[in-house]
Amino acid sequence: MAVASATTLFFPPFPSPSNQPHHRHRHRRPDALTLRPSSISTPNVLPQLPFSLNSSPIPRRRRFSAEASIGDSESGGSTSTSDDDGLVGEDAAVFNLSDQKLASWAYFTVILGVVLFVLNVVWIDNSAGGVGKAFVDAVSGLSDSHEVVMLALIFIFAVVHSGLASLRDQGEKLVGERAFRVLFAGVSLPLAVSTVVYFINHRYDGVQLWQLHSIPGLHQLVWLSSFISFFFLYPSTFNLLEVAAVDKPKMHLWETGIMRITRHPQMVGQVIWCLAHTVWIGNSVAVAASIGLIGHHLFGVWNGDRRLAKRYGADFEAVKRRTSVVPFAAILDGRQKLPDDYYKEFIRLPYLSITALTIGAYLAHPLMQAASFRLHW
Repeated sequence: MAVASATTLFFPPFPSPSNQPHHRHRHRRPDALTLRPSSISTPNVLPQLPFSLNSSPIPRRRRFSAEASIGDSESGGSTSTSDDDGLVGEDAAVFNLSDQKLASWAYFTVILGVVLFVLNVVWIDNSAGGVGKAFVDAVSGLSDSHEVVMLALIFIFAVVHSGLASLRDQGEKLVGERAFRVLFAGVSLPLAVSTVVYFINHRYDGVQLWQLHSIPGLHQLVWLSSFISFFFLYPSTFNLLEVAAVDKPKMHLWETGIMRITRHPQMVGQVIWCLAHTVWIGNSVAVAASIGLIGHHLFGVWNGDRRLAKRYGADFEAVKRRTSVVPFAAILDGRQKLPDDYYKEFIRLPYLSITALTIGAYLAHPLMQAASFRLHW
């Protein structure tokens, strides 16, 4: 299990409610992407090349606008209104290089370095007094069964992760969006790392239920399935500056790209990843891990819809009507109408980055396995 992939799947960015009530706004231009706080209107013009660092929104005849997080917007990230047949959500994976601030990415780099350093000293490094091993040992003391310990670690993470997400409304009102994001990540990240490391170290323990490694093409199928799963696991983390609280974290109601296929892509990606790895490993520990992870994400489907409905009201109900939890279901029954140029919603820099990170995570498997083994968790 790759640390890069598992860290993201354990940390889907949760909707971040605004301190202000949601209001519906009519924009002056139907074909503009509104960027706050500079209030720049960018025409929907396609790039001339297949790939561009300036991934502009897809041109549409339907009314649609979205807000990107540039600096400290106080709008709360509300979506636009639209005509009855138009989109009400945001255009996903739009990345305009001209809108990026060098200072913001410098802050991001510094914050990332500090977080990793503190995580290593406080939690991971046994020689430096990290408490991660003590935590894993305490959970391991509950049972001699690796399957039980695996499920317990996932359950602890799920309760903390989903619990904090459900309390986000109150938390952000109390301490603010950025402070709550720091708290959320500071508590969730160590628990996720512990669960990932335990899985890596004990993935071949337990009872071997089947052994299919000799089947021709199976390894390639597992690899391809895992590769595809990353495109479902990552869609809500496109704005890394919000994830790191450089930009103020906001709630997003995405409606393009992977969201047209399924409204809950992280759940679908997790199911694909779990099935692929369980088929390949074929033992009771892998089955236990898959049951725990899939169960957590199925709960996230209900909890996510509940919170989005509370935040967005009629706009979310409109998105819900034309999307589906089951992949492709809304497309097959005609509720989701794909644009003729739908493929262009994926020809964007964030998806290109996902491709590179997925390949990098696969190549780094031996390094991550060696690092996990040295921790003796």
